[in-house]
Amino acid sequence: MSGAVSLDISGAVAFVTLSHPGKFNAMSRAMWRELRAVFESVQQDCALRAVLVRGEGGHFCAGGDISEYAAFRFDEASLRDFHEREVWGGLQAMLACDLPIVAQIEGNCMGAGVEIASCCDLRLASDAARFGAPIARLGFPMAPREAALVMRAVGELTAREMLLSAAVLGAAEMKQRGFLNQVVPATEVQTAALACLDRIRPLAPQAARLNKQAFRALAPVLVHEVASDLVATAYDYAPSAEHREGVTAFIEKRSPQFSD
Repeated sequence: MSGAVSLDISGAVAFVTLSHPGKFNAMSRAMWRELRAVFESVQQDCALRAVLVRGEGGHFCAGGDISEYAAFRFDEASLRDFHEREVWGGLQAMLACDLPIVAQIEGNCMGAGVEIASCCDLRLASDAARFGAPIARLGFPMAPREAALVMRAVGELTAREMLLSAAVLGAAEMKQRGFLNQVVPATEVQTAALACLDRIRPLAPQAARLNKQAFRALAPVLVHEVASDLVATAYDYAPSAEHREGVTAFIEKRSPQFSD
């Protein structure tokens, strides 16, 4: 299975579910494309008033589906296409959505999970949720647009801690740092998310859409304006030995050996 991103509509609320059984809902390439299609559909539905993004099986999203990486990551052109078209296509569709987006976060929220959560307006988490982006262990950096998105949402110091020291942080810490609106016991996270939707649903829908548009216009760092020269060279590392060693070691379930 390559996983799936499903859309279910109940009344005025769209429920978007990340599902990749056995992989803690890690995002496959197909899932990134589905995420874009789902949010483009949601944006066009004038009857909707809110979106809930959640993961299946007690986890939000554990990152990318690394089992796919060896097939495309070591070629610069295909790596660029993956990040700039597939991944960023899904994230950009979320950012362009004029509806309030609520994240219901449980379990693992790593890498791609942090990126998806960063696109949400309100973030509620289980007290057992874990957050990080330990891709340095895989031998590659976060793509520039994705790094700008995460840095804006989690804060510069937290982004640096996640990416440079592979830090994994708990929900209480992430709330203290301003990334989460609410942390509740694991048994209450769904109830809390639905209560949040209940508060949003009766509010003025046009005002919400206009607020979302204003937030985009007023954002201090617009991720789509990441310097073109940075993006132009961002994927030069694709064929590097370090990159290949990190991905291969993960697939082979061993510790990577990075040389100078």
